[in-house]
Amino acid sequence: MNHDPATKKYALVTVMLASFTTPFMGSAINLAIPSIGQQFGSNALLLSWVVSSYILSSAAFLLPFGRLADMVGRKKIFVLGMAIFLISSLFCGFAWSIQALIGLRVLQGVGSAMTFGTGTAILTSIFPPRERGRVLGLNVATVYTGLSLGPVLGGAMNQHLGWESIFFLNAVVGLAVLAFAVKIRGEWVGAEGESFDTAGTAFYMAGLVAFLYAISTIATSEASKYILLLGLVLLVLFVRHEARSEYPLIDIKLLTRNVTFAMSNLAALINYSATFALTFLLSLVLQVGMGHSSSAAGMILLAQPVMMALLSPFAGALSDRVQPRIVSSVGMGLSALGLFLFSFLTKETPVWIIIGILVLLGIGFALFSSPNMNAIMSSVDKRYYGIASSTSGTMRLVGQAVSIAVATLIIDLYVGSAQLTPAVADPLLKSAKVAFVVFAITCVGGVFASLARGNMNREAKLAEE
Repeated sequence: MNHDPATKKYALVTVMLASFTTPFMGSAINLAIPSIGQQFGSNALLLSWVVSSYILSSAAFLLPFGRLADMVGRKKIFVLGMAIFLISSLFCGFAWSIQALIGLRVLQGVGSAMTFGTGTAILTSIFPPRERGRVLGLNVATVYTGLSLGPVLGGAMNQHLGWESIFFLNAVVGLAVLAFAVKIRGEWVGAEGESFDTAGTAFYMAGLVAFLYAISTIATSEASKYILLLGLVLLVLFVRHEARSEYPLIDIKLLTRNVTFAMSNLAALINYSATFALTFLLSLVLQVGMGHSSSAAGMILLAQPVMMALLSPFAGALSDRVQPRIVSSVGMGLSALGLFLFSFLTKETPVWIIIGILVLLGIGFALFSSPNMNAIMSSVDKRYYGIASSTSGTMRLVGQAVSIAVATLIIDLYVGSAQLTPAVADPLLKSAKVAFVVFAITCVGGVFASLARGNMNREAKLAEE
């Protein structure tokens, strides 16, 4: 393991900058969708693909590139991915049609998968176990900073400089990442000489894309249930293939015999499934149900990611001294409590109470995220760092898709196809409260998954240094 101070410094700055770009792009571009539609004269379906194409592409390529990084070098895949992200971001700003923009967003998702799936693996390869929680906490804080600045900075840039400026800013940040990345000395390979599982990758990517697409459109498309079934069949075939493969895309034993790894990823999936739709639901309630402007709603919602950004480094460092399962489980419990409190929301609920609950949720998310990532990365051998990082990222994206799908289904049940105007404020608020109860119960289940992972074997990990 490389303990060189210069390598540590450049690696941390490089990965933190890269970790900023993905959430910033995701949260900033949402505010630019109306402007993009106006410029290209696009309908709602095409505009939805500006967002969906990026998410599907990122999710599909995360695990394959994590495996490839373990085979050929994590820094190599990271740098190549950032170069692809930079170039595609630049061309997105010069997109000549909505179709071209969607295609470039797919390419941008590929680059994002290559960097997001390897960044955490690089940090874990360089920093020893006693420093790992603190470093991963700093990295998670950067992710939440991107989420916090996205709506504020992205909205301002879209309004004053045009939607293209959001992509240009990401290209500039990408250039800075590459400048720092070339200063990182060394390379980290965990599975050199092993062959790549092409057949397994094909099953996995097709199955995951079908699954994610189906659950994201299940409330609006009759064909979604058949696509969902196809996706599940392909994923079952993927698992069967992996169990028999000499060099699988992911070693199934990591999920069947490594309790800490399996339960930590399950906890991450449950956490994102239960919490990601919170901003979506509250945004609708604040604007449609309570009459707040979009800018006011955005400022209220900032309370959560700001608290997450402030506390994540502390939570990560705490998990270096206290078992991650304890810290993460407390965080999941606080998240469950916050979601349950939102189930009592009314039109007359004061803003300060909403902000207070968001602060509580921010504390819960911070206490869960970085300690949970520390547990995941510390539970596997060095040769699996790329796969471990990518698996965690995949759980995040799948959880986010499931969360939005559940929220959309519940809203559809109460509101139907009616336009979201103040006339439907009451059924919308009722649907949000039902969703908060469902998500709170889900979070309680996540507490048990988090506790079930057992304690990390710190002595074994310290032997790696």
